[in-house]
Amino acid sequence: MKYIIYARKSTEEDDRQILSIEAQLVELKEFAAKEKLEIVASFQEAKTAKEPGRIKFAEMLAILESGKADGIISWHPDRLARNSVDGGKIIHFVDRGLIRSLKFPTFWFEPTPQGLFMLNIAFGQSKYFVDNLRENVKRGLRQKIRNGVWPSWAPVGYSNNSKTRGIDVDNDKSPKVKKLFEMYSTGECPLNFLANWCEKKRLLTNAGNKISLSNVQHILQNPFYIGLMRYKGEIFEGTHEPLISKKLFDLCQEVMAKRGRVRPDRKHNFSFLGLMKCASCGCSITAQYAKGNGGIYTYYRCTKKRGVCQEKYLGENQLVAQIKIFLQKVSLSSQDTEKVLAALDGEETQAKEQAKSEVVNLKEQLVQMETKLQKLLDIYLDDALTQKEYAAKKDTLISQKVALNEKITDFEQKGVSWLEPAREFVKSLNQAANLLESENLSEMTTFLKNIGSNHILRNREFLFAPKNPYDLVAERSEATSESLTFPTWCPGPDSNRHALRQSILSRSWLPITPPGPLTWKPKISKFINRKMAIDF
Repeated sequence: MKYIIYARKSTEEDDRQILSIEAQLVELKEFAAKEKLEIVASFQEAKTAKEPGRIKFAEMLAILESGKADGIISWHPDRLARNSVDGGKIIHFVDRGLIRSLKFPTFWFEPTPQGLFMLNIAFGQSKYFVDNLRENVKRGLRQKIRNGVWPSWAPVGYSNNSKTRGIDVDNDKSPKVKKLFEMYSTGECPLNFLANWCEKKRLLTNAGNKISLSNVQHILQNPFYIGLMRYKGEIFEGTHEPLISKKLFDLCQEVMAKRGRVRPDRKHNFSFLGLMKCASCGCSITAQYAKGNGGIYTYYRCTKKRGVCQEKYLGENQLVAQIKIFLQKVSLSSQDTEKVLAALDGEETQAKEQAKSEVVNLKEQLVQMETKLQKLLDIYLDDALTQKEYAAKKDTLISQKVALNEKITDFEQKGVSWLEPAREFVKSLNQAANLLESENLSEMTTFLKNIGSNHILRNREFLFAPKNPYDLVAERSEATSESLTFPTWCPGPDSNRHALRQSILSRSWLPITPPGPLTWKPKISKFINRKMAIDF
């Protein structure tokens, strides 16, 4: 059986129901695909159906009368006719067998006396327009979402543009919203602290209300700020400008999932609280003051919240001494830092050339991602997936697509993949050297949290768990100078992948496969002999 798609909007005015026809066509094509219906023609017109005389409607009837089609697909009977003449023509065609089937996503019809009776009522009943108005509005909203336009009030940090009917960045509020994400990503600012911060900074909702704790949580969980829209449990791509990167957003979600928050205000200022756990029972480590040797000193011990624990306390002076030993292992002098940074600057031109080829590769991956999304939709339309399964898989693919777009943008703007993260890494090694000369214990704590996690206290010994590549630096620093060599990067994706470089690449979110050997020239012998082998 062959069908004709017919879509119509209720007015010829450009500023009313502008999405109606487009939305109808999308819905009808999806409906036809799902029902596996053959489409031979499609008609659309912007003209009222209250009076006869529609040109496209007449052309459709001519095709049906010629026998080239025998069925019609329309959103609702009121799209076909709102007058007795046109409605009578449709019923007459059904009686003559020229129309063997009428399909409506929102209306049941069978070519039986009962079906014809109900169809006749639908054609003559103007109340259907009122009853169907709500669904028409919903359809318009869905189409706006499909077009990447948010159909409701803009979130904090954005504003509704009444002229374009789009969403614009609020230049006053957006920097504060960005700061909100940045503060929460540190894991040191709980939601109530951020709510108070919003009040101090006079950051209000778009309705002018105070931002509550729940408002803060909603902001931090809203993918709108990375260019996505969550609507009816499904993720869509938006056309609005993102405020933050996906990397920062994901980091905030990790913090929220782990509830890794440290209270900003404490009764006592113990610098190393929250840094380590008990090795024996896994409880947190607390601190307290004690008198001894003619003065007051600080020591750290297990909270013993899970019962008896035999783990011994550790004095703060001893802890600081152990921390400085570790800092020595991962420290780099200012002189060596300058040499390494200069060598990295020399690699920048070659890195930019590699970046150009990588952009091409990433864009190919982007095309593949679009293909996957289309295949996923096809599978869903074939009823092979539930709506929930479809939404979950679509969410994953769109998230990956956003990440790819960010990588492409990063390449095109910076022209490098690993250089900037490498520079930051080298600078952090120099920060460790500076901390050795400093007595700022809070900065030590922040540094140790940034470069590692899951530090533990065992038998009065602070055991560090540095992240890669800091663990490699610590290991190399303990090696003899004779065992340290400068490795060469060989061609091919799986050849001699140095762990330190791979870590830097992963930190930069950019998968690079160098096309050939990369070495530092000149070799920095002092740096190599003192620290480690680095292959950038």
